[in-house]
Amino acid sequence: MLYPNYTKHVHEFSGSTKVKESHTHRYAGVTSEGILLANGTHKHRFSTNTDFYEDHHHRISGITGININVGNGRHIHFALLRTTRNDNHTHLYRLAVLIDNPSGKI
Repeated sequence: MLYPNYTKHVHEFSGSTKVKESHTHRYAGVTSEGILLANGTHKHRFSTNTDFYEDHHHRISGITGININVGNGRHIHFALLRTTRNDNHTHLYRLAVLIDNPSGKI
């Protein structure tokens, strides 16, 4: 559903957590539509589960940083956060979304 203060695009993301207790987790998903900010930039919400490792997984969620232009009218976003605490530990993860509209005109 679109709202007046949302942009009309989303981003894919995938990655791995940092190593903790000798293992990592993989994750992938799609962000929310962009949340417009007063200065004309925008951010996106994201939330998904990681894969399982030795009977546990983690949840990642948060809000990306503002859009970073990469040329040709396209942009990306980053975030640096921690997973939920499961199996008595958390993981640091760095989320980088894929470019918006990858199949659009070059």
